[in-house]
Amino acid sequence: MKFADLGLSDELLQSVAAAGYDEPTAIQAQAIPSVLMMRDLIGIAQTGTGKTASFVLPMIDILAHGRRRARMPRSLILEPTRELAAQVAENFEKYGSNHDLKMALLIGGVQMGDQVKALDEGVDVLIATPGRLMDLFERGKILLTGCDLLVIDEADRMLDMGFIPDIENICTKLPPNRQTLLFSATMPPPIKKLADKFLSNPKSIEVSRAASTNKDIEQFKVRTSARAKREVLRKLLREDNVNTAIIFANRKTTVRELNKSLQRHGFATGEIHGDMDQSARLAELALFKEGKINILCASDVAARGLDVKGVSHVFNFDTPWHPDDYVHRIGRTGRAGAKGRAFTFVTAEDAEAVANVEKLTGAEIPVFELTDSEPEHEEREEKRERKPRGDRSRGDKPRSGKTGRESKPGSEDVPVRARESNRKEAPRRERRDQREEPSKPGEWNGPIPDFLGVSAG
Repeated sequence: MKFADLGLSDELLQSVAAAGYDEPTAIQAQAIPSVLMMRDLIGIAQTGTGKTASFVLPMIDILAHGRRRARMPRSLILEPTRELAAQVAENFEKYGSNHDLKMALLIGGVQMGDQVKALDEGVDVLIATPGRLMDLFERGKILLTGCDLLVIDEADRMLDMGFIPDIENICTKLPPNRQTLLFSATMPPPIKKLADKFLSNPKSIEVSRAASTNKDIEQFKVRTSARAKREVLRKLLREDNVNTAIIFANRKTTVRELNKSLQRHGFATGEIHGDMDQSARLAELALFKEGKINILCASDVAARGLDVKGVSHVFNFDTPWHPDDYVHRIGRTGRAGAKGRAFTFVTAEDAEAVANVEKLTGAEIPVFELTDSEPEHEEREEKRERKPRGDRSRGDKPRSGKTGRESKPGSEDVPVRARESNRKEAPRRERRDQREEPSKPGEWNGPIPDFLGVSAG
């Protein structure tokens, strides 16, 4: 099947051809004709299947007829993150090059002034994150009564991020006879309930089993210790023919420290995580897409929907807490028919998390055997990063044999578990130290140790 067989206009087909595409993916071939017929639609598709174009292309043709009005967008696309919203906006600019359509991007982290100005001038397509959209709506800067087409993208991610109440609120402010398209990688009960409530007789399309992984991705698990992770990572980066890679960690602090460590060892790396403002995140992504850096350290804020051509490898520096995140992480490689490789570092503490991933995907991940024996210690440079023990004042000496608060899935800034002190002093000396530094339950008084068994998202 060709794009010309789907009922798209000649102008749009020219834009698609200019972008280098000729044949639609499975989700595009099934979804585009239904959207053009103005049907509600539920699309279940794994990441990397071309889902975005399956609603962007027909929307452009639908919106080609009609006129825009001030503060009343004609269509609305809801995305869970700024990066996804910006990426959809890029798709509209690329495919809508032969159409006179105006688009506005409403995301947090940037000034509202330009966004309000664009709304005042009138837009055909509004691409927004729920928080910024509701903020502007409550300020009276936008009306949704003229919106005849709604797209809810990455619905399961919306659920994970707690946006479902906002989505329901937004849906009540749109015309009841609108066309609604809902896309999700999985269909948990809350998303099905949302679809039943706000979609009218939708056509359901599922191009692959929910939560399945791309067959073009070679997957491996690498058994290692927490302390050896960085050295093992460097070894794979140097020896596995890595062209472009994304390295995922569970916590923001680990992302930052990992990026610094790799840069010290001569790698061209960048980072993206939730603590960065929008301009900084977009700047890092631009460097990555332009090839000025070839390794991106990321938290799960970048896991879903990030579309960068030619990513040869994905490394899960930390086994993801949620098995669904594994599917989305490794989906950054092996896109559009290309081959990719994904390595997941597994410590003894990750056994349950890995088992959950394998249960979800229905396949055991093979073990990748390192060519040399696993390193037992971090290099001297890593050790020098730790704070010297010379300062005995409160807050500079870790407690002996105590732990901080447990890390919990979903919280990026919860303090890491402190490693038990490997004290070699005599018991009497240890008791004296404890008298000098009384500890409180649940408190960590020293610097965060360079312990890589847990990580920052």
